[in-house]
Amino acid sequence: MAANPKSKSRNQKSVVLGVTGSIAAYKSAELASLLVKQHHNVFVVMTADATEFIPPLTLQTLSKNPVTTSFFDEKENWRPGHIELADNADLLLIAPATANIIAELAHGLAGHPLTAIALATRATILVAPAMNGKMWENAATQENVEKLKSHGVEFIGPEEGMLACGYEG
Repeated sequence: MAANPKSKSRNQKSVVLGVTGSIAAYKSAELASLLVKQHHNVFVVMTADATEFIPPLTLQTLSKNPVTTSFFDEKENWRPGHIELADNADLLLIAPATANIIAELAHGLAGHPLTAIALATRATILVAPAMNGKMWENAATQENVEKLKSHGVEFIGPEEGMLACGYEG
């Protein structure tokens, strides 16, 4: 399931790409493709809601690796696949990151493979928020972001623009 560290070239990194249930999930296909073109091993982990926006098969084809959507995907090996991914990751990139996943990460929840990997990895965690502007500005979300930053989690954005709900933000 995860990359064999001995087969990696010096510049090749193992990237776990976490995709959550945001309309922005479609952008993860381009992101996976760009990472593969840069010769990185990409392992996609999707929340159940993310699969409603983009099919796992698309990301499997682009990443050239199996996509994890559930703990029950881990039947081919005696080792827990999410722990293997966490151990071998050079980067955990969560893009898009919903307010919900940010809250789960901030409170140490591990109800699905993506949050379990985040708890178990020693790799850099990079989060790209994608949500309604009002949700982003909410005090609870901002507290969760600050808590994660204090634990070393890094953030990209968010960018401003037209939102799926019709608002600008």
